[in-house]
Amino acid sequence: MINTVIFLDTNIIIDYLQNREPYSEHADAIFELRVGQKITIFISAQSVNDVFYILRKDYSVSDRKNMLLALCKMVNIVGADKAVIINALVNEDFNDFEDCIQAECAKIAEAEYIVTRNIKDFTGSEVRAVSPEDFLELADILK
Repeated sequence: MINTVIFLDTNIIIDYLQNREPYSEHADAIFELRVGQKITIFISAQSVNDVFYILRKDYSVSDRKNMLLALCKMVNIVGADKAVIINALVNEDFNDFEDCIQAECAKIAEAEYIVTRNIKDFTGSEVRAVSPEDFLELADILK
């Protein structure tokens, strides 16, 4: 697989940063594929904001900033501009606005896959949603 572009949902980022078992093994493996330019990872700016907030109970402000700075060095970030917000608001295929924004950001990133543990939340996405396990299997096939 040469430079497949993927978009990570927020849950995968949290799995990776918090070493959340049993999910972190797959999240770690996905980030390892980045080494050697096998994949390019995109996340949304909203995910950065959400992760900063979600991790507040376990980490200080300084620790969260350092974790997210390290993450930002490893990934590309897609912002949700006016067009993304409008597209998400008029999209009838999603019930969850946040998931729709993620799907719209994945389109902007020209991602081949949205990697998420909540595939059912992305049934209306133009970008194919896959589980971390399924993506890792695909990654092995696409070498």
